[in-house]
This record gives sequence, structure tokens and C-alpha cells, in this order.
Amino acid sequence: MGWLEALVLGIVQGLTEFLPVSSSGHLEIVKALFGEQLVAKESLFMTVMLHGATALSTIVIFRKDLLEIFKGLFQFRWNKETQFSVKIILSMIPAAGVGIVFNDQIETLFEGQILLVGFMLLITAALLLLADRAKTTNKDVSYFDAIVIGISQAIAILPGISRSGATISTSVILGVDRAKAARFSFLMVVPLILGKMAKDLLDAGSVSISNESFLSVSIGFIAAFITGLVACSWMITLVKNSKLTYFAIYCAIVGVGAIVLSLA
Repeated sequence: MGWLEALVLGIVQGLTEFLPVSSSGHLEIVKALFGEQLVAKESLFMTVMLHGATALSTIVIFRKDLLEIFKGLFQFRWNKETQFSVKIILSMIPAAGVGIVFNDQIETLFEGQILLVGFMLLITAALLLLADRAKTTNKDVSYFDAIVIGISQAIAILPGISRSGATISTSVILGVDRAKAARFSFLMVVPLILGKMAKDLLDAGSVSISNESFLSVSIGFIAAFITGLVACSWMITLVKNSKLTYFAIYCAIVGVGAIVLSLA
């Protein structure tokens, strides 16, 4: 993979991570458009690193929230920060379990499965349309909600199923306030992404990275981080205030395009 492709992938990741349009699905489509012939592990490694970059941008944007959570935890009391942390942990369990048990199978999904991406984007569109009809409330995320949202995040491992779209839509359908749903959605993925990155980096020999590949990954990481900073600040407001129908229409159009591309 050349530096230009990596730069484009990084920008795409940074822009799409915070919108309910499936960043992983867009990455696979861009790879196909570039004609990249990457083996599954190399492709997945690039995807994980780009997600890591946007996870880092999420940490920067929500640094005050995270600092308050850590301060609350170190008070060793059953306060709202501790309760929020428990909910985050509960939401992580389904995706972590799927990632550990089906790691090898997941790798094959990031090998140019454009037809799969197309159909999953259509599912994302349907989910967003359903969520758009849910009533607006001021409800907080409950422990039960956290588990259900976590299951949605596990399903969103499939490229084409938007993680933010699935988790935010599930939250809204459960009656959670949209602003609180967006905040929970963006924060719940950070531990999983960092854990996945640590596992891949410690798994010696799983991926062989040349100097050229390292440069490309670095360029992609930096591009995703910078665009992620801008997109996160902008998109949070957009997700809270805009109708999800617009994102549903976009996902449907891209999904149909991906299906046509795969069959061409």
C-alpha cells in the first residue's frame, strides 16, 4: 500500500468514524477502488490502526469527561462515575467475547468482501430509519441498555454495519436521550480499540510490516487522527441534531453502489 492510498484511507476513517455510516465498510470500499491486494491480516491491521487513531482523537475530545470518570473512580464510592464505568464495562463484554472467539473468522471479513459490505450498509440504513421514528426522551443509559447496546456493538464488527449507527440507534430505540446515546457510543469503543491494538502489537509474527508499510500505516494513522479531531467535534452536534434518515439514505446509496461494484 502506497502513502497516497494510506492518506486517503486515513481521511476516510477520520471522517466516517463518528457518522453512522460504517467506517470499516468505507475502508473496504476504498481499498477495492484502489485495487489493493492485501492479505487478510495486513488489511485488518491497517483497519485496526486507523480505528486506533480515531479512538485517540475521541480521548482528546472527551478528555474532560474521562478525567471526571477517573476522579470519581478513585473516590471508591458507588457514585455516578463508577456506575458509568460499570456500564461501559458491561457494553464491552459482547464485542470482546466475539473478538476473542471468532478472531480468525473476523480477519477474513476484511479481505475485500464488498458484497457483504453492501448488504450490511443496507441493514444499517434500515436500522437508522427505525431509530429515527423513536421518541425523544431524557433517559440515561441503564445497565440493561448497556448490555443490549454492547450486543449491537458486537454485531457491528461486520464491515458495513456502522458501529456508531448500531449503538446510537439501539440506544435511541431503547428510549435513551440522543445526546447521551452519542456520548456513550463514542466512549464505549475506546477500551476495545486500545485492547485490540495491544493484542495485535503483542502478537509477535502475526503481521510482518516492512519499512514502506510502516510509513504508510503512520501516514494513515496521522491523517485519521487529525481528521478525527475535526470530525468528532463537528459530527457529535450533527448526530444529536440531525435526522438519522439522511444518514440512512446515504448508507442505502453507498450500499447499492458497493453491491453493483462487487458484481461488476
